[in-house]
Amino acid sequence: MSELQHPESRSFEQVAQLYERVRPEYPPDAVAWIVEELDLRPGRTVLDLAAGTGKLTRQLVPTGAEIIAVEPGEAMLAELRRAVPNVTALHGAAELIPLDDGSVDAITVGQGFHWFRFDEAVAEMHRVLRSGGGVALMWNGRDQDDELQQEVTALMDPFVPAGRAKSQDSSGFLDESPLFGAMEERTFRFAQRLDVDALIGRIMSISFVAAASRERRAELERQLREVAAARGGTFDFPYVTSVYVSRAV
Repeated sequence: MSELQHPESRSFEQVAQLYERVRPEYPPDAVAWIVEELDLRPGRTVLDLAAGTGKLTRQLVPTGAEIIAVEPGEAMLAELRRAVPNVTALHGAAELIPLDDGSVDAITVGQGFHWFRFDEAVAEMHRVLRSGGGVALMWNGRDQDDELQQEVTALMDPFVPAGRAKSQDSSGFLDESPLFGAMEERTFRFAQRLDVDALIGRIMSISFVAAASRERRAELERQLREVAAARGGTFDFPYVTSVYVSRAV
C-alpha cells in the first residue's frame, strides 16, 4: 500500500477492480460545465488529481487537452492505466505533486479532495497551476431525498467512522484559502441503473465498508439483498453531483 495515501483511503486498494466496475462516471452536463469553466481544449494541460481508476480522466479525453492523471494508490493507478491508456498516468499525491511549478492550466479532482491534507495539498495545487488557472472539485453523492438511498444509508450508518464529515464539506478548505478566489457551485442529478449484485458491489466499494470485517460485510450484503429484492430486478440509484470551481490568485 502506498504511503502517499490517506490511511482511511487505503482500503480502496483492496477493491480497485470492483471500484472500476461499479462506480458511476460523472453526468455529461456536469463534465460539460467544468470543461467550459476551465477552458479545456487542445493546447491546454489539465491535471486530474487523485484520479482513482480514471472515472473522470476518461471523460476529459474528448476535450483534446493534454491530460496528466496523478493517483497515490498503486492498484487504482493500474486500473486507470488499463482503462485510459493514452493519458500520462503518474504515481503521486496531492501533497507532493510530481510536476513542475506552473506546468498545468487546470486541475480536476473527482471524489478525492476530502482525502487530502488540505494545507499541503492546496499549496501544491497552487504551485503547479499557471497564473489564473482553475480548479474543479466534483463529487457524485448519493441522493438522500430518495427512499432507496435512505434505506441504504441507514444500513451503512454503523460502518461510518466517528467524526466523518460529508465529503463535499471539504470544499470549504479551498474556498477559504487566500491562494484561490471565490468559488462557484453547481449541482446536477442523474441515476445509475442497478440490479441486486451491482448495488451490493457499489456499496462494497465504499472505503469504510471495504475496511470492515468479512462477517460485517456479509451481514450488510444480506440486508442489501432484502432491500433490493423488494424493488424487483433492476432499479434506479439516484445521485446528486456537486461541482465547485475556483481559480488561483
